[in-house]
Amino acid sequence: MTKSTELDNDDAVWTVALRQRRAALPQRAAMGVAIAMVVSPLIGWTGSLLWAAIYIAIQLLEQVIFSPAARATPAVLPRWRKALGLAAISSGALFFGFLSVPMWLTGGAAGAICAALITPAALLFVMINTPRSKAILIANVAPYFFYMAAIPMSAAAYDAPASLVIGATAAVAAFFLYIVLGWRKMSEAIEKGLSAKAEADRLRLKAEQDLAAHTVFLAAVGHDLRTPIGAILTGAAEIQNHDAQTRANVDLITDAGLMMKALLDDLLDHSKIGAGRMTVETVDFDLRKLLAQTIRLWRGPVEAKGLKLRLESTGGVPRAVRGDPMRLRQVLNNLISNAVKFTETGTITLRLDAWSEEPGGYLMLIEVADTGPGMSVDQLTRLFNPFDQTQDGVSARHGGSGLGLAISRDLVELMGGRLTARSAPGQGARFTVSLFLAAGAATAVAETPIEGLDESRLAVARALVAPSQPLAPATPPVAPPAPAAVEPEIEPPSRPAAAEGEPQEEEDRPLRLLVVDDHDINRRAVQLILQPLGCEITTAADGMIALDRCAETVFDVIFMDVRMPELDGRETTRRLRAGDGPNARTPVIAVTADTAPEDIAACQAAGMAYFVSKPLTPPALLGALQHVLSEIDAQSADEAA
Repeated sequence: MTKSTELDNDDAVWTVALRQRRAALPQRAAMGVAIAMVVSPLIGWTGSLLWAAIYIAIQLLEQVIFSPAARATPAVLPRWRKALGLAAISSGALFFGFLSVPMWLTGGAAGAICAALITPAALLFVMINTPRSKAILIANVAPYFFYMAAIPMSAAAYDAPASLVIGATAAVAAFFLYIVLGWRKMSEAIEKGLSAKAEADRLRLKAEQDLAAHTVFLAAVGHDLRTPIGAILTGAAEIQNHDAQTRANVDLITDAGLMMKALLDDLLDHSKIGAGRMTVETVDFDLRKLLAQTIRLWRGPVEAKGLKLRLESTGGVPRAVRGDPMRLRQVLNNLISNAVKFTETGTITLRLDAWSEEPGGYLMLIEVADTGPGMSVDQLTRLFNPFDQTQDGVSARHGGSGLGLAISRDLVELMGGRLTARSAPGQGARFTVSLFLAAGAATAVAETPIEGLDESRLAVARALVAPSQPLAPATPPVAPPAPAAVEPEIEPPSRPAAAEGEPQEEEDRPLRLLVVDDHDINRRAVQLILQPLGCEITTAADGMIALDRCAETVFDVIFMDVRMPELDGRETTRRLRAGDGPNARTPVIAVTADTAPEDIAACQAAGMAYFVSKPLTPPALLGALQHVLSEIDAQSADEAA
């Protein structure tokens, strides 16, 4: 340990010992007052009170001298302060031991016994409350050694037998040896404890750093994995409108891509929860609408597997509530997906109960029950363990990472609720979410989109509907059932209306887009989606090139990847907004795999107008583009008015 980073070892020893003495100050003061009352018959009340006042004043003076060592960040004590403090410690011990003198002189045999007991008791107190520091121990013990050494000398002065004098001398020496050895043992124990604590802190810090590095690594890998997944989904969407054989193969590719995305989302969510970076938001939303959308989303896959999906409610389910609709939807999708996965015949039931709770909220019980094979007690105990699917071969038969239930439990707990499970072999399983939701504003209910995660979960469900088909079957296979949410017909986005006075040629030109992404696959995927619609697309591989492109050409919309080397998307947007170039007010759409509320807020703060999440899909990309163009048209109309 060096002075450049921490107090050196000697100063650390002083700090520990002085803090221990400071903690024991009330005990020393109380003991001093008690002893003063005991000897008051010998020295009078006036003498006792005067002695107690002086003794407490010495203790307070010691605390003032050593106060720099008691700070949260202890300061190095200079030599003069240490010497003055040791003198105060010795003075306090000398003054305390002085009470034994009147006991010896005027108390007779009983007084001598009391004096002989007070001094060893004070020495034991010193040993316990002066760990590690030899200098403080010596300053404390030396005065008491003087008083105890006076016992055999007094005996010799009063012509006591030689054997008694020798015995008293040996007893005093043995007691001091015991004090020294006991102090050493206690100091060693404290030293080991401090070393163990320091080692534990070091290991904890290392574990936190490793976890942070692990989280950053997973985030980076997840970001990069979304690029090929996006390309797979985009390419599959572009060749969807072909013959039945091609459509079946495209469906297989799409389902595989969406299942990969679901697994990736689970891994990243699990990593965020483990690192304590997962957060939930509180917004107003329509609970009934969310539940209805969830039922509608899963009805197709459930019925395609030959199952029934039933909704049971006792009534009183509130509409306007406050909470995190995205995370609640994620939990429900995980539970229903799990029920579909393990149920071969029968019914999947979603039961709802709600009670008004004070102040201003509702206690919700949401139960997902199935008629699957059920679970044993042993399987239930391991049910929420990450990566543990309770049976060998579950992953091979049903797919998945074994993280869905663990993530669901953690998300429910983050929202202040509980997720429990009940089951028995042959009796299916019941998963119950108990959650308090505050009352929301009925006029400000947030929309809860059903894209992204839901689509990934549906891919898992669709894969469970029929046995796997070979990649190139001899006869055309039957296409898997489509998800409940049907993609809208794609129409070319319209360019913003030209301002008054613009030439007609400018108004009739194609939509100019700039696509900024360090991955060539992402740039090509955007081009594949938008070029058939007649858009004029320019690409840039990093932020610096994008700024150069923006200085040369006026664009209608810019798609900006957020994570890029050298100059990331947010900083590129900030520089674009800070300049006075032709694209200073051009809307920028963030293309990002980081969709946490704080990430979206950072994009908005940088000047980005909208965002689209990776992996890219044609509906999401076109929806974002149309949204931004609609905003431009609305602003133009307002300015014209």
